[in-house]
Amino acid sequence: MLNDFYLSFVIFGGIVILFGAVLLTFFVFKRRIAKKGLVSRSLNLSLLLVRFPPHRSAQELTQQQIRERIAMMETLYANLSSFREGMIAEFLHGRPSFALELTVPSVGEELHFYVAVPRRYAHAVEKIIQGVFPNSHVEETKDYNIFHPDGASLVSRVVLYENPYSPLRTYMKLESDPLGAITNVFTKLAIEGEGAAIQIIARPARKKWINAIKKRAKERYEGKGLHNDPVIRALRAAVDLTKDTKQGEPEKRIQEESKKLTPLEEEIVKGLEAKVSKPIFETNIRLITSAKTEERASAILRALEAAFSQFTDPMSNRFSASEVKGKPREKALFDFSFRNFDPRTIMLLNTEELTSVFHFPNVPLDTPKVKQLKAREAAPPVGMPLEGLLLGYNFFRGEKKDIYMMDDDRRRHLYTIGQTGTGKSVFLENMIRQDIEAGRGVCVIDPHGELVNTVMGFIPRHRVQDVIYFDPGDTARPLGLNMLEYDPAFPEHKTLIVNELFAIFEKLFNMQLAGGPIFEQYFRNATTLVLEDPPSGNTIIEIQRVLSDKAFRDLKISRSKNIIVNQFWSQIAEKAGGEASLKDLVPYIASKIDNFISNEIMRPIIAQEKSAFNFRDIMDSQKILLVNLSKGRLGELNSSFLGLILVGKLLIAALSRVTMDMEKRRDFYLYIDEFQNVTTDSIATILSEARKYRLDLIITHQFIGQLKEEIKKAVFGNVGSVVSFRIGTDDAEFMAKQFKPVFEEQDLLRIDNYNAYIKLLIRGETQIPFSIKFYPPQKGDPEIVQLVKEISRTKYGRPREEVEEEVAARFSTL
Repeated sequence: MLNDFYLSFVIFGGIVILFGAVLLTFFVFKRRIAKKGLVSRSLNLSLLLVRFPPHRSAQELTQQQIRERIAMMETLYANLSSFREGMIAEFLHGRPSFALELTVPSVGEELHFYVAVPRRYAHAVEKIIQGVFPNSHVEETKDYNIFHPDGASLVSRVVLYENPYSPLRTYMKLESDPLGAITNVFTKLAIEGEGAAIQIIARPARKKWINAIKKRAKERYEGKGLHNDPVIRALRAAVDLTKDTKQGEPEKRIQEESKKLTPLEEEIVKGLEAKVSKPIFETNIRLITSAKTEERASAILRALEAAFSQFTDPMSNRFSASEVKGKPREKALFDFSFRNFDPRTIMLLNTEELTSVFHFPNVPLDTPKVKQLKAREAAPPVGMPLEGLLLGYNFFRGEKKDIYMMDDDRRRHLYTIGQTGTGKSVFLENMIRQDIEAGRGVCVIDPHGELVNTVMGFIPRHRVQDVIYFDPGDTARPLGLNMLEYDPAFPEHKTLIVNELFAIFEKLFNMQLAGGPIFEQYFRNATTLVLEDPPSGNTIIEIQRVLSDKAFRDLKISRSKNIIVNQFWSQIAEKAGGEASLKDLVPYIASKIDNFISNEIMRPIIAQEKSAFNFRDIMDSQKILLVNLSKGRLGELNSSFLGLILVGKLLIAALSRVTMDMEKRRDFYLYIDEFQNVTTDSIATILSEARKYRLDLIITHQFIGQLKEEIKKAVFGNVGSVVSFRIGTDDAEFMAKQFKPVFEEQDLLRIDNYNAYIKLLIRGETQIPFSIKFYPPQKGDPEIVQLVKEISRTKYGRPREEVEEEVAARFSTL
């Protein structure tokens, strides 16, 4: 019997030992798995940088409006509270947490707002943030570093002082945004060598915690445990001192009174009930500072700790910060770096309390140097074309979409504005390259020379013969350009030529002010007379000869069939004083023409009676005309004069297409950089009429002050699509009207290089503006550049000596 007892005892003991061993093994295994899982989770976090565009002054918002904006963060936290993992994963590794971080790195001065989440949730969290905050910009980024490499780093843990659950004072009860007091501490940091961070690790609270708070609220409502509450005990002690309590009062009465809730006690109960009515998070808060010396790091840490005093509710709870010293400091810094949750310093905060401590800067902050989104971004409208000219791409909230412009919409022209160096040339290069590669007709007028040289590198070898490179700087083989040349099949073009040439001189010399009606009268009649008989000379030189040489003028009159012009010279001019009067007028007019015909570069170009190329043929045959009007070589006056002639000739050539069937008119694309220098008021005609003749403009310049009022009205009244790179203050005020309500003045002032805003015409309808980025430029072939130049100058240029002899011969004939 005794042996049976011993046997049973041994068996039972063995079972207990075995069970204990299994249990111990399980917990050791679980601990190792949990530790590995903790490290694995830390290494699989995505760090999201959240930025907002600049805000207007806080004075423009009421306190209620500010609170409503802050409250948006509660919506985000409520969404994050639903993140869960499977039971087994949570049992082995614990529940997933996310980190909220406010930091200034050790190098730099901008204040960053970060959210760190498990990588598998990153995309979902990004979408949630952008859904709650439509103006936000969220991007995954690399980790930052706040630590001074040779300095001191300190850390404090923040906990709730009274207990882990009693409510705090929140933004709903504070007079100002509590984030302001916290962020102001970061403004005192040095640009280099000092860093600081506030880190909040949070995860949805277990049900047991929520039930515990509910139970506590119920107990307090019933009066249980209130006499043991330190706050209530202190308050009642203070109240008892003011009462005249009778000795020997029955204990029963005291107990009954202790169960009755005072108004203050009712507020505490309501606070608990309000707290548990919103999602609850288990929370850690860490404060970390780093500086060259421990004294400086400590000063920054004390300032951060002090900022949390604003959340103190004297009747309920407050934050308490304690610096971690000694060996535990290393563990605390490790937990900060790896964003580990520490269950030993747990606090229970609801969404309102969390929002009070950390919310995104979606409200105006007095704190400078917050890392902001320089300029807003916006998605393109629905129904974007899937083919056409590739302008660039839109990247919005993690989605990339190529932006195309259809042929018919290009016929309504494209206007671009932007400061120098913002990316306009790259934008033009990419469009021109596509047009050339597609076999389209193109003209590029470049006032600097760099754009056309780049474009030449894109010419496919099979299109080399299509290129006409007009370079006035090539004085050895000048290409002729005669403004007065016209097609005899279109005699009505003579009037267009006279009007355009006068408009050119008016633009260059402001003749309305300097010359007046007499200059205009004589200039128009002299030009018209030259045009009446091209064989006897029809260049700008002949205009001067008509005015100064009576024999030449008589020759022209004898061959003219224009009765009005003949009458002017034979009657009106004679009655006005004849040759004597002309002698006074000629030097004045001649001085304007002499600017060009006496110039060694210009004379061989504009004195040739026959232009080196036919503009109508260029358009119809889809050739490539590249114009280098580098001001450095020509001077601004000569550059503008040639550009004005070229644009005028292209307009006249386009209008001559009136006799061509519409379906046979092939689109010709005219790119003009700094277009204000080479266009007269006739730009209004081009923008409004050229569409019918398939002359499609792409015009760019730097600022609106460059445009005359008439041209400005013509541009913005007729162009279909508008692109704005970064511009100046004066222009932003005007251009903001083009991009409202999506973008504001500040966006136009701050947008990065190679980014722009576009209001694109799509299928003939104006769409809401959106942001666009541009692909980097492609590299051209230097060999092609030299080949194109050589073929063009050989094919279209003439030896300078031959041109000079021809001009001299014309003068010697009379």
